[in-house]
Amino acid sequence: MSIAFLLTTLVVVATPGTGVVYTLAAGLSRGRRASVVAAFACTLGIVPHVVATVTGVAALLNAGAFAFQVLKYAGVAYLLYMAWTTARDRRAIAVEEDTAPRSAARVIVRGVLINLLNPKLTIFFFAFLPQFVSPDEPHALARMLGLSGVFMLATFLVFAGYGVLAASVRSHVTSRPRVMTWLRRSFAGSFVALGAKLALTAR
Repeated sequence: MSIAFLLTTLVVVATPGTGVVYTLAAGLSRGRRASVVAAFACTLGIVPHVVATVTGVAALLNAGAFAFQVLKYAGVAYLLYMAWTTARDRRAIAVEEDTAPRSAARVIVRGVLINLLNPKLTIFFFAFLPQFVSPDEPHALARMLGLSGVFMLATFLVFAGYGVLAASVRSHVTSRPRVMTWLRRSFAGSFVALGAKLALTAR
């Protein structure tokens, strides 16, 4: 495995995006456990993109404008929905001790959908992985799966780090109503901005 692959992976993963915003929100709202669950969910949402890449579906999405547009705007719609629910729900960023499985399930479903409805991940894998795998390589498929696994592991570790850091300072911010209002609006605005960025993304 090349250092170039590792460095590129870390840069891509560490750059704030929808998954980072969601994991930070989970850490502030429900604490360390929820942030790790959110990081795992966002990582799980990468799996369909990996499958699409290694099975050739990514090539179809890259060539088919209509398929890309459908997936893109589904992602935009979900990000706007996340912005709306975050802005209107005063409990979205609040101290909660509820650890019921149902709550964890909601965290997982949202985290998976955030990355599942991001067509740029599929395009990223389609453009990114082939640079480090030779088509003439006898075990090219296994190598692509291995590199994808490394990318997913890096995603989980970095996202979990973001979330745990947010959880460690939650008591300092969640007890201040004005800070809570600002955070809720900031997260909602971040989802809107990310949705707008995705909407303006060309193939």
